[in-house]
Amino acid sequence: MQNKNTILYFLVILFVVAADQATKALIMLSFSPYESRPVIDGLFNLVYVTNTGSAFSFLASAGAWGHWFFVAVAVLAIVGFTAGWWAWARDKRLLTVAMALIVGGAIGNLIDRLRFGAVVDFLDVMIGSYHWPAFNVADASICVGAILYIVAAMLADRPAKERKI
Repeated sequence: MQNKNTILYFLVILFVVAADQATKALIMLSFSPYESRPVIDGLFNLVYVTNTGSAFSFLASAGAWGHWFFVAVAVLAIVGFTAGWWAWARDKRLLTVAMALIVGGAIGNLIDRLRFGAVVDFLDVMIGSYHWPAFNVADASICVGAILYIVAAMLADRPAKERKI
């Protein structure tokens, strides 16, 4: 099982990075900066914005130290999650997928930071008067991976006969 999970780990990472970078390239080729196009009126737009900070533009105005801080955080997350996966989770399929989603997302956004000095965001969701900050495939991958990680970690402590995953 470990060998299959090793292949799975790196395939998920590769898929996330490829999907993230391809969608960002498509947006950058098809949109002008700050351009917005409705997909589902009043609910979902495609936009082209960049973010030098993290979620909700946290530390976006921090300057050079903020840029290198987020580069370092991404590298530490990639190394830390990969080492953790290798040490204790590579025989667990759901944790393998969860950690690979997080690492793939971190790599996708790290590539942007190193190439452009900012992360390219393009998914824009609104619900009523609430407007969610724009995000991208890497961000969505990290969020889904984090949720799966929590679920898998909670299930990992259960006796094998109670687990369904």
